[in-house]
Amino acid sequence: MRLLQIILVGVLGLTTISCQSKTKSQQKNEIIAKLTPSELQQYETAYFASGCFWCVEAVFESVKGVKEVVSGYSGGKEKNPTYEQVGYGRTTHAEAVEVYYDPKVISFETLVKVFFGSHDPTTLNRQGPDKGAQYRSIAFYKNDSEKKIINDYISILEKEKVYSDPITTEVKPFTIFYKAEDYHQDYEKNNPNNSYIRNVSVPRLKRFQAKFPDLLKDKSH
Repeated sequence: MRLLQIILVGVLGLTTISCQSKTKSQQKNEIIAKLTPSELQQYETAYFASGCFWCVEAVFESVKGVKEVVSGYSGGKEKNPTYEQVGYGRTTHAEAVEVYYDPKVISFETLVKVFFGSHDPTTLNRQGPDKGAQYRSIAFYKNDSEKKIINDYISILEKEKVYSDPITTEVKPFTIFYKAEDYHQDYEKNNPNNSYIRNVSVPRLKRFQAKFPDLLKDKSH
């Protein structure tokens, strides 16, 4: 369960805040424009869960060929879940992202590479400071081809012993995705001074960017 963690360190008063921090009223004017539904229809979609969706959204947004990323909830059975319900572990859903991408520029296989390369798939029900099944690692597939791509990549990672611990990522058929509340969209871009963003999300993004510079969008994008 996500908790508001306040750690005072000596006279510095250093504060570490978890993925659940700001209130709706604080963020109501921080939303930036998204592509319209009609514009998004021309692209393919992929779905992943790998911890706090603020972090995951920022990672995929930085990848060339990705046109839009939406934060939301998936992998569970409850209808129309809210952030409060999911964040506090009151549903079977995980924080997830919906990735709209141009298959002429980037393949689903490469998106799977981005997914595994941007988080630790061996930490069961945990990612960084966030603990609970709502932060579990899930790679969703929409057809047998995508399922094979995911499983084949996991086999490669295991064969090459990329991780010292077993991969705990769930490989699940995609059923439904619920978009998160508007104030969660583009959260890292809109809240650069948020403690969690500075101390967790940005470092995670930078680690990914350093690892896969060839997959990044040009700065003009």
